[in-house]
Order: sequence, then C-alpha cells, then structure tokens
Amino acid sequence: MAVVGIDAATGSLLVAGKRVFPIVVSNGPPLTSVAPGGRNGLAELAAAGVGFLRTGTGNWTAEFADGQIQNERKALDAAAAHGLLCWTWLGRLTNLPTASGSPSEQLLTKVVNALKGHPGLGAWKGVDEPAFAGVAAAGLVRGYRRLRALDPQHPLVIIQAPRGTAADLKKYAPALDITGADVYPVGYPPGRHAARANKDVSVVGDVTRTMVSAAAGKPVWMTLQIAWSGVLPPEHVPRFPTLLEERFMAYQAVVAGARGLAFFGGHLAPVMRPADAQSGWNWTFWETVLRPLVAELSSTAVAPALVAAPGRKISTDTADVGVATRAAGGFLYAIAVRRGQATSQVRFSGLPASVHSGEVLFEYANGAFRTVAVAGSTFRDWFGPHDAHVYRFRVS
Repeated sequence: MAVVGIDAATGSLLVAGKRVFPIVVSNGPPLTSVAPGGRNGLAELAAAGVGFLRTGTGNWTAEFADGQIQNERKALDAAAAHGLLCWTWLGRLTNLPTASGSPSEQLLTKVVNALKGHPGLGAWKGVDEPAFAGVAAAGLVRGYRRLRALDPQHPLVIIQAPRGTAADLKKYAPALDITGADVYPVGYPPGRHAARANKDVSVVGDVTRTMVSAAAGKPVWMTLQIAWSGVLPPEHVPRFPTLLEERFMAYQAVVAGARGLAFFGGHLAPVMRPADAQSGWNWTFWETVLRPLVAELSSTAVAPALVAAPGRKISTDTADVGVATRAAGGFLYAIAVRRGQATSQVRFSGLPASVHSGEVLFEYANGAFRTVAVAGSTFRDWFGPHDAHVYRFRVS
C-alpha cells in the first residue's frame, strides 16, 4: 500500500515519504489502449511523467457494488503495474446524512475497505463540483470524517467548478484534505466555463487564487483542459488548447499556488480523430500538446522546483507578469508568466548579489538552456503574450 500524505511545509503530496507534484490524467486511456508508437497506453503516460489516473465512478450502487469494486481493482492493478497511482472517484458516497449507519455510509464503508489497501491507490476523489451542484458542506464533512476514520493513509480531494466566491467555497474546507477547481477557458465563445469577466486563458490564475483563498491553508490541485462539454459537437465547435496555451495555464496555476495539476477530457470520443476513437483516447492531443508539457514538468530540471518551498522574493517592473520563487538543491528558481497581450522586456530584481547568470529551462540556444545575465541583483528578459519562463540560478 502506498502511504500518501501532505507535506506541511510546502503543501506537496507525500508518497512513501517523498514529495511529489501530482500530474493526473482524467480520465486516462482504457487499460488496453495502445499509444501510436505501439506501447501500452499506461506505460506511455508513465514514461512521459504522468503519475496519477482518475478512476472510479460517479454512480456507486449497492446493487452493483461488487462488480464495480472488481472493475476498480482491475484499474488499480494496471496502474500499479506501470508505476502509476489512481485518484479514485467515490461519486456521492461521501455525502452522508445526519443519522449514522445509513445505506450511503454502509456502501462508503464497503468500497473504501475493499480498496484502501491496494498499492495502486493514491488518493480519493470526493463529490464533483459540490458548490455548483448545490451539495451542502455539512454532509460532506460527515463523509470526510467517516472516510478518514476508515482510511487515514490516503487524502480526499474535492474539485469545485470555477464559480462562486472564496467565502462560499471556504465552507467546504473542513470536508477535504486537498481542494481545487476545474477551469476550461478554450472554446467558442472563449471563457464561458468560468463565467467571469476575464475571457482569456489567464482566467486560470484568477480561479486558482480563489481556490487558494478558499482552501484555508490546504493544498490546491487545478484541473486544466484537454476537452470538455463546451467543445463537443453537435452543439459546439471543437477547439483545443495549443501547446503555448496549455503550458501557460499550467505554469500560471503554479505561480498562483497550485501544488498539483490534472488534465481532463482525453477520453471524450466526439472530438477524437478516427484512429484515436478506435484506441479510446486522444493520443493526437497527447503527442502534440500534453506529452511535451508533462515531460517538461516532470523533468529533473523543473520537477525539484514544483515540490520546493518558496524562495526569496523577486519582483518585476511589469504589472501583468506574475512570478513565484522556489528554493531547492542549491538553486533559486523563478517561474514567471505574462497574462497580458504586450511584448516587451521585463526587469526582475531581488536576486542574491552573488548571482551573475541564470538558465532559462527548456528554452535552447546552441544546444543548451539559454542564459540570462544578472548584474546588480537584476536581469531583463523578453516576454510576449502568454509567455512562461522558468529560470534557475545557482546560489550555493
């Protein structure tokens, strides 16, 4: 069994005592799916750096529970065989009535006891978008307490819709270990999912900050777009994020405070190419957008920053450029994103006086990461619309 907890110092997930930045696909490919290169689909995801699959069901029933548990065990077995963990959805099982011993509680107990010891289990997923669905927090608090009594070794994650105020969503903080929101801004018209004034992909940062405020100090995972109901035909015109947009949304969520990322919609058949539909997953999007991003986020260059504690403050002279710093392994990292549409040089200040240069990770010049010169604790770099740069400075 994988003992999974939360690192109090950073909000990172702890898996067997090791800090992890969860990269989740929701939902993953069928267990027998084959990637374009001929490798098993789960093996393909794991090799690129995916760590979690969303599994489970939103419709557990007493009548079919035995078969549902058996199916979930098959998913857990397959995930574990490829070094993956499952984020198992419990549907509405954690929404419990006041009276103890209810049928819902009995079914919750049966499912959790059947699965909690499996080595492929990483975390539980609670009721989906409860505030938007009108599910009161009180029942979820009861369900959370019962779940943690049954299984203290795996956290419960509740994902909200990108709607509501931080004050409204904060009511759910006692019902979870980790929270977050799904936000899918790419579509026609843009920005409809979040129903905010900001229709740009930078709404991801706005929603992430709302969830950080609502989390009451608990970690936040954000769910980003592959596809969603608002791009499915015939009611809608299909549209996907580009690599530039997906990369920006991922890093903007991190800058705003996210400690994990999920990517939703690879399983939605109405927007797949015929070959992908036959395989059961959107391998075209994976190859062109998601795999390069996942490989970057999980790389030995970037991954240490994603699980590290904040570093010293670095400021910019440009209002639409956000920056987060992390300190790890003798390096200071600065993750910077531009939410606006301008193109200009941006000045960063506040670096240690001993630093004279830095690398820009995954941006290349002459076969190596390109560099920036630092003088007087400052440096400058170009930013275009939705640019994201990850800087690494050796400080010891």
